[in-house]
Amino acid sequence: MKEPFLEPILCRMRIKKVLPTIRRYPDCRLLDIGCGWNYCLLKTAAPFIGSGVGIDFKVLDTEGTKIKTMRMVLADSLPFEAESFHVVTMLAVLEHLADPLGMLAAVKRVLKRDGRLVLTIPSRLSRPVLEFLAYYLKIVDAKEIRDHKRYYNCGDIEHILTKTGLIMEEHRYFQLGLNNYCVAVKKR
Repeated sequence: MKEPFLEPILCRMRIKKVLPTIRRYPDCRLLDIGCGWNYCLLKTAAPFIGSGVGIDFKVLDTEGTKIKTMRMVLADSLPFEAESFHVVTMLAVLEHLADPLGMLAAVKRVLKRDGRLVLTIPSRLSRPVLEFLAYYLKIVDAKEIRDHKRYYNCGDIEHILTKTGLIMEEHRYFQLGLNNYCVAVKKR
């Protein structure tokens, strides 16, 4: 699958942010929601995890020794047992969901106690920039940008996490303030 020029670069930047959280858990069980057709995060994290599952409507079903991928449309439920994962990642996913609160509630259910949810989400400032990069320069995927339902700032993220009972542990903007990086924890 051919990607616009900037997509793999942005993906690598997001992955670099996430790896330290994954590495906090020896033998980490990782769920990557919205893993993409090439499940790049799972492949990169493989040396640091016990097992990983990636779900996305673009990915083909695969199963290896450490990594499994499942083709599915993201809704407000996850087909996994409660408290199954140490870390759940959603990199550039929440902005695409019609029911982000429902998905975050499902994430909380599958997270182990003291597990972490790691999010990257475009900030409110990013909308005109992403639209310019997609529609005029054509270096990011225009279809992906058209599918954005909402852009978030720190307060928006904290509000939606609080509604699900997840606690924001860390937040910072990156990529010149155009993206949010957030870690939330499921407390006992």
